[in-house]
Amino acid sequence: MADPSSYRPEPGQIPDSPGVYKFRDEHRRVIYVGKAKSLRQRLASYFQDIAGLHPRTATMVTTAASVEWTVVSTEVEALQLEYSWIKEFDPRFNVKYRDDKSYPSLAVTLNEEYPRVQVMRGPKKKGVRYFGPYGHAWAIRETVDLMLRVFPVRTCSAGVFKRSAQIGRPCLLGYIGKCSAPCVGKVTPEEHRELAEDFCDFMAGRTGAYLSRLEKEMHAAAEEMEYEKAARLRDDIGALRRAMEKNAVVLADATDADLIAVAEDELEAAVQIFHVRGGRVRGQRGWVTDKVEAVDTAGLVEHALQQLYGEEKGEAVPKEVLVPALPEDTPTLNQWLAERRGSQVSLRIPQRGDKKALMETVHRNALQSLALHKTKRASDLTTRSRALEEIAEALDLDSAPLRIECFDISHLQGDDVVASMVVFEDGLARKSEYRRFQIKSFEGQDDVRSMHEVVSRRFRRYLQEKLKTGEWAPEDGDDAGPEPEDDGRPKRFAYPPQLVVVDGGQPQVAAAKRALDELGIDDVAVCGLAKRLEEVWLPGEDDPVVLPRTSEGLYLLQRVRDEAHRFAIRYQRSKRGKRLKSGPLDEVSGLGESRKQALIKHFGSVKKLRQATIDQICEVPGIGRKTAETVAAALAQAVPAGPAVNTATGEIIEDETPASAGASSERGTEQ
Repeated sequence: MADPSSYRPEPGQIPDSPGVYKFRDEHRRVIYVGKAKSLRQRLASYFQDIAGLHPRTATMVTTAASVEWTVVSTEVEALQLEYSWIKEFDPRFNVKYRDDKSYPSLAVTLNEEYPRVQVMRGPKKKGVRYFGPYGHAWAIRETVDLMLRVFPVRTCSAGVFKRSAQIGRPCLLGYIGKCSAPCVGKVTPEEHRELAEDFCDFMAGRTGAYLSRLEKEMHAAAEEMEYEKAARLRDDIGALRRAMEKNAVVLADATDADLIAVAEDELEAAVQIFHVRGGRVRGQRGWVTDKVEAVDTAGLVEHALQQLYGEEKGEAVPKEVLVPALPEDTPTLNQWLAERRGSQVSLRIPQRGDKKALMETVHRNALQSLALHKTKRASDLTTRSRALEEIAEALDLDSAPLRIECFDISHLQGDDVVASMVVFEDGLARKSEYRRFQIKSFEGQDDVRSMHEVVSRRFRRYLQEKLKTGEWAPEDGDDAGPEPEDDGRPKRFAYPPQLVVVDGGQPQVAAAKRALDELGIDDVAVCGLAKRLEEVWLPGEDDPVVLPRTSEGLYLLQRVRDEAHRFAIRYQRSKRGKRLKSGPLDEVSGLGESRKQALIKHFGSVKKLRQATIDQICEVPGIGRKTAETVAAALAQAVPAGPAVNTATGEIIEDETPASAGASSERGTEQ
């Protein structure tokens, strides 16, 4: 590990002008490339006190052994040079997007004498026109099959084309009218190229004028009583419309735009791009990257723009690029994009309307892509084994933690305080073992106290199960709690974990450890995962354990923590919803869900039920006299809400709204 002061440039050496800089390690490998409006100011920021740097930046500057820079005349040149160097040197500390899969595109080989329409993957080739990328190759083939009726462009390989030319007989597509058969001279090279260019124009979104022209030709043929020609044109128009329907209209103003959305956590980010041409989604693609440098959403967007358009020119760069956050140097990026397109490009954040709604859809795709990437990574047996071994090594455990339990606290400003417990066995979620808790011992917001209560309750139940089986006998004075009845069901808390993970830092870890110590449990390890820098905290330690960025163990701990957080929030929202929707019938002891619904269905509303006599209530099927008396007494004690008033007319609105009959409790809730 190098000391940054050992290679810091002398004062005055670094020019105060735009440029690009490279950090190299002791083996002269480039490990980071960056650009700056002012090289002097930017590089000076790397040589401050290491304690003040972001942890990832600190790792980079201590790994480096030298720094060098190149001065350029404009910020646009700096942007282009940065992209070129990242492609050339592949620095380990730069954000580099990688495709989460290989997306196929619809390609038209305009660089050949007889252009060919085909599915193509991999890097783009010069002289080939691309459309997409698409999610599936079959989607391309279905679209092409519909369009070949109108644009009979060659689709065969070079070998098939050459053989047909030699024998003087076209392939089947030539006989059925889905190829113009240039191989046997049915059309000239110029006519075939014109067909290919019309195909490209239609795929690029210029559909309206072409369809209008075909409709005019169809009507003209019908007027001249050329009915066969009119019918053929009608079928051509229908085929083109079906091809267009495969890409639903999402923007009514026939917009040409790319929408870029980002989903991220502390270690990774997923980018999704929707390509909209002529108001229709023509393609979609996604990338996933490790956040190896200190970068925010705006920085991720800038890197995505560089990778997306770094090698594109002309119409491949759309008129409009919609992003979730504007990069720091937006004017420079705008100029760079305009130079690549050859005309003005608008880079902005959608604020309202259809574009904002579509951006939300793209963002949901990005979230799903990130979750899928993490799930795939966690599902591999070898990866899970390595993750458990890394956790055991980092936390100094005797063996790999085959069962991990994680606890999280959730509330809304101190109301509806709940907790969750999720279980991972052998690195995979065991959802049947998930449990939920209501905080009972106090009211208000105190995450530390809540964590102590929940861990105590969970492991007190564990000791009760051990007591029943004779595995554990409490000493005098130990409180094992009431012994549960043996109902033959699987025991909820019978199996102890090897590791307890809490969502939080030192205070939450200390509370969980104190709860275990009070119960005399000393064979369960405890740690906490703090969200800010993904640090792992151990009981009694002043400094956290920092797992490597690429550690599979850290990924597993993250998944466990995120699952506990999701499960807790879901329960907290459910409780809040029930509280807000609860009605007076929910307070009636012994009145189940079915009979609540029967009462509301019979009387129509709580207001009419409140006005009913006990005998009338007894008329409801399933309601006995004792229950009817209980219902009537409860409704008499409940204070009805004030009347609703129409603020426009001052009219009192009658309360005829059925009360909520409540919601049934979910399985797995520890009351």
